[in-house]
Amino acid sequence: MRSPLLSVTLSVLLVCMIGWLLVVGRSLLLPFVIALIVWYMINALSHVFGRIAIGRWRLPGFIAFPLALLSIFAIGTFVLDIVTVNLTQLAQDAPTYQRRLEDLFNQASNHFKLNDPIELKDLFPDSLVPRMVTAGAGLVTALAGSASLVFIYVLFLLFEQSTFDSKFEKLFPNSDRARSAFAMRAEINRSIMHYFSIKTTVSIATGLLTSLVLIVIGLPYAALFGFIAFLLNYIPTIGSLIGVIFPSLLAIVYYDTLGPFIAIATGLGLIQFSIGNFVEPRLMGSNLNLSGLVIMLSLAFWGAIWGVVGMVLCVPLTVMIVIVCARFEASRPIAVLLSQTGDIGLKSAPPPSTAE
Repeated sequence: MRSPLLSVTLSVLLVCMIGWLLVVGRSLLLPFVIALIVWYMINALSHVFGRIAIGRWRLPGFIAFPLALLSIFAIGTFVLDIVTVNLTQLAQDAPTYQRRLEDLFNQASNHFKLNDPIELKDLFPDSLVPRMVTAGAGLVTALAGSASLVFIYVLFLLFEQSTFDSKFEKLFPNSDRARSAFAMRAEINRSIMHYFSIKTTVSIATGLLTSLVLIVIGLPYAALFGFIAFLLNYIPTIGSLIGVIFPSLLAIVYYDTLGPFIAIATGLGLIQFSIGNFVEPRLMGSNLNLSGLVIMLSLAFWGAIWGVVGMVLCVPLTVMIVIVCARFEASRPIAVLLSQTGDIGLKSAPPPSTAE
């Protein structure tokens, strides 16, 4: 009989090896993970289109699926073009904004009569602002460059998805274990679909409201900041804070008075606070059942491994781990620790089959 210490040691070694593989294989895994997200979105949108009814007639699958495919890629291309144009313009204007920031530091030093004036290089490295913008433009260019690889992955996933169920069923020695695995997969799919559908809707609303506020006040790059707010809304806790900081800092440099800065910071702060504390919790409910501390640790872990993509995926990945761990007796304590209330539905979880 295997000792508990040996089991724990092997489990720790397995987790370390998986983490090392995730870090080492980041350049190979990230395009495939992005392709999985796109493939999942296409199928989800196809189901939504399939529910559209005109009287007794519903949109057939052979129309709904290509329509979902074209919609996803058209939206992706449109958003990428807008972001690229805005980032390019921002990169050209960055030296002007940096000089303006240096003037503000000089004014502050003169106002407070400091013997040692504050300089931008004391707080940030030289040419930090242009380099940050250039790095952002480089990131978008890299994403556009890997788009062809992602597109190929998505096509192969779409071509082979009709065989996934039969392959998945043949992985198990008997029908009981297969049914248990399909039930677990359905539970994971429901939880992730619930999370992404609500999170995407809320993120779109956040991005649109952010762009609207910036357009009304007159701050440039409103579309870019709206997209940033949309993307950062997927990152728990810190995403909404960063989404307010970026346009507020630009407002300090762009305008000669503090009025627009206060208006932008207040308006965007109210949007993020209202959506994050009232709208989203009411829509999301307690379906995820994740501890707040666990979400923050997961955010740090996946962010360290996969960067922004890992931060966006930290909640769905943690939900998957909780659901899978709850299905097996040996790993249920892990699911209990990761959950918010400790209730992981042990009574409803089918026991593992004892058939050989």
